[in-house]
Amino acid sequence: MQPYLILRLAGPMQAWGQPTFEGTRPVAAFPTRSGLLGLLGACLGIRREDKSSLQRLADSVRFAVRCDERSVNDKPVKASKLTDYHTVQEARENYRGLKRHETIQTWREYLCDAEFTVAVWCTPAAPITLNELTDKSRKPVFTPYLGRRSCSLSKPLFLGECTASDPMAALATFAANGVVYSEEPVTESDRRLRVRDEPLISLPRQFAAHDWFIVQQGGR
Repeated sequence: MQPYLILRLAGPMQAWGQPTFEGTRPVAAFPTRSGLLGLLGACLGIRREDKSSLQRLADSVRFAVRCDERSVNDKPVKASKLTDYHTVQEARENYRGLKRHETIQTWREYLCDAEFTVAVWCTPAAPITLNELTDKSRKPVFTPYLGRRSCSLSKPLFLGECTASDPMAALATFAANGVVYSEEPVTESDRRLRVRDEPLISLPRQFAAHDWFIVQQGGR
C-alpha cells in the first residue's frame, strides 16, 4: 500500500503549455509533468533560480491525473479551448537560435471548464516527503495557479489524503469518472503516451520526453 496526496485542479481557465516558443502556445489536454512540478514548487516556496531544490522536487514525486467528467442539471460539461491573441516583445519566435525579436504576434490557448483530480506519491528515498507536500498544499508559500498566473483556482487545491494499492485506487477514493493518465502503469493493457514534458532543470525551458500511461474509464 502506498500513501497518496490528492489535489483538485479547478478554475475558469487552465494553461498547461506544450513545448514551443512564443508564436503559438498550444495547451495540453491534461496537466503536464512540468506544470505540476511548477505548481508544487510554488506551494513549497521554491524560486525559479533555485535549481537544486527544483531538481530535488522532480526526483521526489510522481503523478496520476484524472480528467473529471462533470454535469450541470444532468447535462455534461465539456472542456473547451480558448485562444488569446497578444503581441509580445523580447520573445523567442522559433528554433533558429536565442535571437530576440522586437515584437511578434502570439496565440495562446487555454482550457475552459476543465477539472482534474491529481494523485501525488513519492519515489523511494525521496528527498522531499509526502507530509511536507501535504502541509504546503494546504498552506502554500507562493500562490499556486493553473499553468499561468492569469489562471486562478476556483476551489481549494488540497482535496485529501489516502492509502491505496495503486494510483487508480487512490483516485477512486475521491469518486468521479474520467480518463486517467498515470506516470506508472496500472495494468498490462494501459496504453503508453510519449510526452515531452519532463523539465531539464539545468537548461531553461528545455524538456525531455517521458511516458504517461492511459487508463480509460468513464464515458470518454
